[in-house]
Amino acid sequence: MADSNTESLIEWLDVSPTPFHVVETTRQLLHESGFVQQHGFTHEVTRAGYFIRDGSIVAWRQGSKHGALRIIGAHTDSPNLRIQARPDISQFGWAQLGVEMYGGVLLNSWLDRDLGIAGRVIDHNGEVHLFNVNEALARVPQLAIHLDREINERGLLLDKHQHTTPIWGVRAPIFEEWIAEVSGAQSVAAFDAHLYDITPATILGVDESMLVSGRLDNQVSCWAAISALVNTHDHEHTVVVVLNDHEEVGSESVTGAGGTLLSSLLTCLARDHGLSEGAVFDMRNRSWCLSADNAHAVHPNYAERHDPRHAPRPNAGPALKLNGNQRYATSARGVAFLRTVAERSEVPLQVFMSRNNMPCGSTIGPITSTQLGIEAIDIGVPQLSMHSAREMCGADDPEFLVALMSAFAQS
Repeated sequence: MADSNTESLIEWLDVSPTPFHVVETTRQLLHESGFVQQHGFTHEVTRAGYFIRDGSIVAWRQGSKHGALRIIGAHTDSPNLRIQARPDISQFGWAQLGVEMYGGVLLNSWLDRDLGIAGRVIDHNGEVHLFNVNEALARVPQLAIHLDREINERGLLLDKHQHTTPIWGVRAPIFEEWIAEVSGAQSVAAFDAHLYDITPATILGVDESMLVSGRLDNQVSCWAAISALVNTHDHEHTVVVVLNDHEEVGSESVTGAGGTLLSSLLTCLARDHGLSEGAVFDMRNRSWCLSADNAHAVHPNYAERHDPRHAPRPNAGPALKLNGNQRYATSARGVAFLRTVAERSEVPLQVFMSRNNMPCGSTIGPITSTQLGIEAIDIGVPQLSMHSAREMCGADDPEFLVALMSAFAQS
């Protein structure tokens, strides 16, 4: 049986199929906790507030001008299938939707799944209408084995354009007319529409030890970061949580970690505290950024793909992510700092490193650290099936992550 915190995460996952919905879910939680939405920074920054831009949100709770910064970063986007601008296709009696691959999609995981559609519509007045149709609307059907008899020996080969076009009916409406109706928009000037697996998040296993859902990467980190911020009250340090979009495609966007969202907020906070340029430099030099993005748990069926001395296990705590080539930002100083934080708060901590012959991924830590001059530590909940339509992790690890982030914010 899931505890209340895990149930909170499951609810978050089920109502957040796109980055825009992640931001709306975050906004509601922050509002309920007394944080004030700020729409601009011409005037003084509120003591506990948040600022939204499209699929990204930054939230903060101010501390003393003599304190440091404790920044927690994560990303709102996940690899998926996104509906094209002119998607309507009709052939051989089937109505289909043209899609675009977003990020490093594990394509085979999207086959033969019941898919819903969610996103936003922007009308001709510039107003945004979120929509989420959590119904079995579309499906990417796999070719029958009778027409591909060597598939089990040869392996599945998918053409990203030809073989991934979902069917969504026989007598389907024009897509743009349909999204106008389901979103309640009077007109459609533009839209973002994402397909997603409608299977709810759930606890898995005879011992109820695992959590499975779409978009665990990286909404587990988003949920944990906001939970930690809400639970952190007045303290010497200023705590900032930034949830960026577009990490899965390189972070180079206005709302990505390569943009100015976080740095602009920090500039405004320093202005309101009356800090000189030198004081800002000194403050950032004693500050830390915790970059949270899920890690690879050791896969029992592919153990040879892991370094056995650095292979995280489920329900054994978050993993420190290390890479000397700076794909991750964690330094020895960062390891020592976070290990001390974890030991004091009695949170188990693991270590992840890739094999030398296995390419290492990257995340927002190195980008944020380079932009701000604040040392970053990359961590993540270990998981399997990363970038699949359905991912899995240990059921205890998200709560370990909240505890670690809460301790970090007050360290």
